[in-house]
Amino acid sequence: TTAKQRSVLLRKWHDLIITNKDDLARILALEGGKPLAEATGEIMYGASFIEWFGEEAKRVYGDVVPSPFGNSRLVVLKQPIGVAGIVTPYNFPNAMITRKVGAALAAGCTVVVRPAHETPYSALALCELAQRAGIPPGVINVVTSSLYNTPDVGGELTTNPAIRKVSFTGSTPVGKLLMKQASSTMKKISFELGGNAPFIVFDDADLDTAAEHLIACKFRNSGQTCVCANRIYVHERVYDEFVDRFVALVKEKLRIGHGLDEGTTFGPVITARGLEKVEDQLKRAVNSGAKVVLGGKRPDLKVAGHFFEPTVLTNVSDDVPMSCEETFGPLCPIYKFSTEDEVISRANNVPVGLAGYFFSRDIGRIFRVAEALEVGMVGVNIGTVSSEVAPFGGVKESGVGREGSRYGIDEYLNIKTLNIAF
Repeated sequence: TTAKQRSVLLRKWHDLIITNKDDLARILALEGGKPLAEATGEIMYGASFIEWFGEEAKRVYGDVVPSPFGNSRLVVLKQPIGVAGIVTPYNFPNAMITRKVGAALAAGCTVVVRPAHETPYSALALCELAQRAGIPPGVINVVTSSLYNTPDVGGELTTNPAIRKVSFTGSTPVGKLLMKQASSTMKKISFELGGNAPFIVFDDADLDTAAEHLIACKFRNSGQTCVCANRIYVHERVYDEFVDRFVALVKEKLRIGHGLDEGTTFGPVITARGLEKVEDQLKRAVNSGAKVVLGGKRPDLKVAGHFFEPTVLTNVSDDVPMSCEETFGPLCPIYKFSTEDEVISRANNVPVGLAGYFFSRDIGRIFRVAEALEVGMVGVNIGTVSSEVAPFGGVKESGVGREGSRYGIDEYLNIKTLNIAF
């Protein structure tokens, strides 16, 4: 196919996603527990990547390089890498697929998608709409699996020589395993792995703005996002005031319930093991002296699900698992700090580096801290970092490669040099 043909097909797919956004959001809410408004937001976010890469398909430019020799010309081509294996998580079962598959198709690759076993229906619905858009059979292939069969499917995608590229979003330990397996055939990889994002509130910050953004940054999808705030550092001068404002805002804004119930703004933890991890981290923190100032237990609801109250803690030790590991749940520990150097050191004292956030009105500090944080994305006076036009990815043990933006399509391309003599 030509880039123009792929662009047209991706636009048709995007338009069908938008037309069917209500049905797609309902599927997502039912299988993942997200409140319907949040699920609809994911559908729109996911569609933006199809639109973006449909446009980028026509902008995969090569190059002409001046040759050091008079009787030759150097031409650089970009070509599709081939079949791509796509492994996606349960927390964004729509958008994690579109962000990867949109780039792959725009580049001219075919894909084999292995969606999370907890949330397969969103993937199948997207595949159905792709077929309706006219994307030929065999271009997008979805392989569902049980938890038991997941290692076998992952092993096939990472070791089969017919697959030349693997894109994975998930935990760092699984990413390391897949990276090791993919090395057997030297596949190109792009991995978006675990995070442990710091969220820093300096004493010159707008506290109301910081609290508003922390609500979304921490409790979106019940804390089950790789870029959500995991460790909240507040300057000692404004610590008590900020905690009071934030707790009041959580009480006002968040209502726990079934995703399809009107007024629900906060859903369940998706898996039983995820809920067990939340409770274990909370118990260990409390046993080490932490104070629960809001939440801290399973709510008494009439609907089934792995629900846990949005929980805010103070006096949390830096040495407990909640401080050192990604929680992936609705626990919000708030720590005091005294100086800029101290908080940067504490923020960077983890092996991962996906996203970080801070709030300040000091322009000098904004540049110092943004450059000092060891992460791939920084939100300054805002609690979000992701859009279709911005490169998404981390440093350290948070992965390799970038998704979205004009850089995302490069992950599915090979560069070929032609030295043409005459």
